[in-house]
Amino acid sequence: MPDIPKRWRGECESGKDFASSLCNKKLIGARSFYKGFDMAMRNKYGKGSEKIINSPRDTDGHGTHTTSTVAGSHVPNASYFGYASGIARGMVPQARVAAYKVCWEEGCFSSDILAGMERAIEDGVNILSLSIGGISDPYFRDAIAIGAFAATKRGIFVSCSAGNGGPTPESLSNVAPWIMTVGAGTVDRDFRGYAVLGNKNRFTGVSLYSGKGIGSEPVGLVYNKGVKSNQSSSICTPGSLDPKWVRGKVVLCDRGVNARVEKGVVVKKAGGVGMILANTAENGEGTVADRHVLPAVAVGKIAGDKIREYAGSDPNPTVDLSLGWTVLDVKPAPVVAEFSSRGPNNLTPQILKPDVIGPGVNILAGWTGAVEPSTLHTDTRISPFNLLSGTSMSCPHISGLAALIKAAHPKWSPSAIKSALMTTSYTLDNTNTTLRDASTGAISTPWDHGAGHVDPQKALSPGLVYDASSNDYFTFLCSLNYTLEQVQTIAQNPNVNCSRRFSDPGHLNYPSFSILFRSKKRAVRYTRTLTNVGDANSVYNVAVDGPSAVSITVKPTKLVFGKVHEKKRYTVTFASKKHVAVKAAFGSITWSNSEHQVRSPVAFTWS
Repeated sequence: MPDIPKRWRGECESGKDFASSLCNKKLIGARSFYKGFDMAMRNKYGKGSEKIINSPRDTDGHGTHTTSTVAGSHVPNASYFGYASGIARGMVPQARVAAYKVCWEEGCFSSDILAGMERAIEDGVNILSLSIGGISDPYFRDAIAIGAFAATKRGIFVSCSAGNGGPTPESLSNVAPWIMTVGAGTVDRDFRGYAVLGNKNRFTGVSLYSGKGIGSEPVGLVYNKGVKSNQSSSICTPGSLDPKWVRGKVVLCDRGVNARVEKGVVVKKAGGVGMILANTAENGEGTVADRHVLPAVAVGKIAGDKIREYAGSDPNPTVDLSLGWTVLDVKPAPVVAEFSSRGPNNLTPQILKPDVIGPGVNILAGWTGAVEPSTLHTDTRISPFNLLSGTSMSCPHISGLAALIKAAHPKWSPSAIKSALMTTSYTLDNTNTTLRDASTGAISTPWDHGAGHVDPQKALSPGLVYDASSNDYFTFLCSLNYTLEQVQTIAQNPNVNCSRRFSDPGHLNYPSFSILFRSKKRAVRYTRTLTNVGDANSVYNVAVDGPSAVSITVKPTKLVFGKVHEKKRYTVTFASKKHVAVKAAFGSITWSNSEHQVRSPVAFTWS
């Protein structure tokens, strides 16, 4: 790589198991922040934590995985014990990275997060990627929101994980409008396992087991055969299985309560030779491939119910497990991951969140050599790669795309980059049908997928963008009924006086709409401003899509841009009919010409 730019002010700190000389033209910064964690441990235990490794060294794996996802170099013959083999590379292999370690064994503390973000800003980063779940407290109590606001004011794009609280509604974190809130979807690759029952019914599931199989002959299948007649044996909690029933058999375990991989450990300790991990209603059809300690396959609720019925009705139930298959061109894909946190936004319901989804299921990326990939440390084999799932994995994908856009358009603001990613996202999967929700198999909504799944090529040339400045965000904050002191805490600016505020936070020039109808408020009108970042002399026409219970009127219906960077305003009025039977509905507003489609999702709620 070329020499490090002179404007870079970061550095690599030496520490335990990490010498500053390990940095190079690619890894140009490495720091750790632990004073908040240390103080918390002193308050809790009366002394500082002995677990602190005052060093940027990754002892967990999470940081290595997310960093290599965003900017890892090309590596041939990469795989996870044979799964997902091929050439691995990050989203922007040509980018440089700096790592700021702010999380420790007992959590991530706000003061450490803020210290790390502040240092990253001072060092001169262009993109901040935080694969850290936030809180749903007001923005003035949210360290990530405060740090992200400071970064955005300085032109730094901030991308954050939406959280792994799905499919529970209102489970989102990191919902501040100046943050890119990233949910997770599947990719068109899967790691298949198959369970063939004695009645010849064959069920498809997922698995990352890489050891010896159960043999070529079917073996006995048992379900709910515990020490005591209670539910814990069906869930396979520690000590719940009776070895006299389990030994030499495959055990069907319900998902829930304890960790997925731990269930396999419980089965193995009881003498079982394999496991089928079956979803219940809580998880629906969303499955996660795990590296189990014994032959195992995870299946959705529909398959799980049929296997449970077979195990309970057949006098001699048997099963054969077939594992180790990497399958490409899986359909449908992408699908919204079951675990991806869902809207609506319970903090500022006038702002639609999440913003987008990106690849976040079974993502292959780099891994630390300090710890084995097995989550329970039951398998001591070390791998330079690991397959992980979570919005921690989808976030760096979007951070990498933001870096590509920033490189192509260095003068674009963070909000312009966000708009480009959102308005060019797609909502049709590879079967040309609307994106689906893995937890139910039903059609997903903008509360699940936001504007849609990101499209890297289209995002580089969006045509139009919804831009917003720091002053716009100040006005937004002043419309939230915060005290002036609370607004100044977020803005880090004592001169903010809230002389200007929106009558409704939804007036922020955001690339999506969230419309709240009340019994005495049956019409909502917003004005948006679009900036032409495409060709001069461009003409865009509007198309609206919405539920029959809402009339949508856009004025004007045509926008004519004579110059590049020219701005045009439009007003949209949403009017609800009386006595609407539903509580929520969705639609879209799209400005388009022959080259571009600038699409904004719309969510409607009635109360």
